[in-house]
Amino acid sequence: MAMLLTLIISFGANAQYFAQPQGVETIGFHRTKAQKGVKTSTDVLLVALPASALVGTLVQKDWKGLLQGVETAATTLAATYILKYSIKERRPDGSDYHSFPSGHTSISFASAAYIQRRYGWAVGGPAYALATYVGWGRVFAKRHHWYDVVAGAAIGAGSAYIFTRPFAKEHNLQISPVSDGRSVGIYASFEF
Repeated sequence: MAMLLTLIISFGANAQYFAQPQGVETIGFHRTKAQKGVKTSTDVLLVALPASALVGTLVQKDWKGLLQGVETAATTLAATYILKYSIKERRPDGSDYHSFPSGHTSISFASAAYIQRRYGWAVGGPAYALATYVGWGRVFAKRHHWYDVVAGAAIGAGSAYIFTRPFAKEHNLQISPVSDGRSVGIYASFEF
C-alpha cells in the first residue's frame, strides 16, 4: 500500500514527464538515441522500485513496515513537490520549470532506503544500485542537473531513514552458530 500510494501520486503528479512540454521553448534540443533509452529506463524504474518494495512488504505481511512505507512515501512526495513547484528551476533540456529536485531520484532513493532499512543490505544494496542509476540517468538524459539529483536522493533516503525501522529488530531476529561437537550449523529464531 505504501509504495502503491507513491505510484498513484507519482503518475498523477508526474504526467508532465510523459507528455509533450507546453509553453516552454525547447528549440535546438534533441535527445540522442542513448539519452532516449536511458530516460525510458529511468521512467520504468520509477515504477519498478516502489512496486518491488510494496510487493516485498505484502509478501512478508509486514503491516508495520507498510505504515512506515506510507509515511516515507508521503514525506518524500510532499517535500519533493513543495520544492519543485516553489523553486521552479528550468530543466537542462528546457522542457519546463520543475527540475529541482529530481522526483524520479527522490522516489527511487526512498524505495531503496526503505528496502535496505527494513529488510537489510542483501536486498537494499541492489535497490540502491538501481536508484543510483536512476539519478545518473536523469542527468545523462538532460532532465536534471547533478544537484537536482543529489537533493532528490537526500530527500528520499532521509525520509526513509526517519520513518523506517529494521524488520529484524522488531521481530527479534537472532542468528547464531551452533555445534554439537560432530556437526556445525546455524540457529535462527524469529518472532511474529
